[in-house]
Amino acid sequence: MYSLLGILSNRENRGSRTYRTAMRLVEDCNTYFTRCGCAACLNSNKENLTRLAFVLIVKKAMKAFAFVLCALALCACAPQASLTPAPTQQKATLILGAFTTPREAYGKIIPLFQKYWKDKTGQEVEFQESFLGSGAQSRAIVDGFEADIAALALEPDITRIQKAGLITHDWKSKGANGMVTDSIAVIAVRKGNPKGIKDWKDLAQPGLEVLTPDPKISGGAQWNVMAMWGAAVRGHVDGYAKGDDAAARQFLKDVLKNVTVLDKGARESIINYEKGVGDAAITYENEVIVAQMAGQDYEYMIPTSTILVENPIAVVDANVDKHGTRQVAEGFRDFLFTKQAQQVFAEYGFRSIDPAVSAARQYPAVQDLFTIKELGGWSTVTTNFFGADGIYTKLIEQVQAGE
Repeated sequence: MYSLLGILSNRENRGSRTYRTAMRLVEDCNTYFTRCGCAACLNSNKENLTRLAFVLIVKKAMKAFAFVLCALALCACAPQASLTPAPTQQKATLILGAFTTPREAYGKIIPLFQKYWKDKTGQEVEFQESFLGSGAQSRAIVDGFEADIAALALEPDITRIQKAGLITHDWKSKGANGMVTDSIAVIAVRKGNPKGIKDWKDLAQPGLEVLTPDPKISGGAQWNVMAMWGAAVRGHVDGYAKGDDAAARQFLKDVLKNVTVLDKGARESIINYEKGVGDAAITYENEVIVAQMAGQDYEYMIPTSTILVENPIAVVDANVDKHGTRQVAEGFRDFLFTKQAQQVFAEYGFRSIDPAVSAARQYPAVQDLFTIKELGGWSTVTTNFFGADGIYTKLIEQVQAGE
């Protein structure tokens, strides 16, 4: 009998589009297992990765790709559960579909909630966790990944799920207009800042190597683009005229010319940076703080002007009703807004939405902090910047074409 690896290596399969998709599946999941650093994750998931990739090839289950990818982004050292949970009165299973950066924070918050819920209701809760780039996670949920909770990087990714009919309640009625954490866009630099990078304008200098994720997949990447655009039009990028869209376009293009890698997500981008790629990385403030907690020695610069990153969360109505988990899902969502959970988010570098927690943390000040609403809101920005004829879309096409 052919082994699964043998089948995946078969010459006929190797050239197929499904094969390439399967291999990306294995690569994506392995990124997370490697970052976790747990030998059990690497060893115990190898056969599952291969088996499910094999299913993609043999059954041509392309529409199931997003579901399988999310399922495989689970860390073996986390509590495991059935993909189709059937919670009883004594036990419930929640599926969390999140973007990549809050992984460590949820690793600490989930046990706190499990104890809280057990004490309150007597019910045990197991979690199944999936962490992907926000856009990829959002599309996965729309395509069939049955997450009970969607914790994503930006509003349009929740809106996509809502438009698919899977979220039917007013998700913005909870927390800070539906947001559970905040952050800011910053510039990661090497220890000692050898390139002398202090602000956005420095990323446009010729010969610099810059990392940022791909906005087609990553919510973090869209925040990065809008942070630079907003700073330019607000007059905080030296050498580019205030209030001049043409100047702001030129600034973006100048930076994009220096981008050497467009990674799949904020976490992948910062991991690449940790491997020594690039002089600077545009990322979330919390990503650098988590990396420093893990022993990385690079630093970050807060630009004079940057954007407030707002991360939404929502219960996915269609899925919790199917799984019978509405009560515990809503309980978990509400727990994330408590002071206890917000303190954990703050510990891992997020800027808390709780005023008391925020005041206690004394975050580094930003001279000119603006919001996406001041740039027209996501409904306008998504089309004008990231649509088929959007500003970013056209600029990156020009850069990649060598123009």
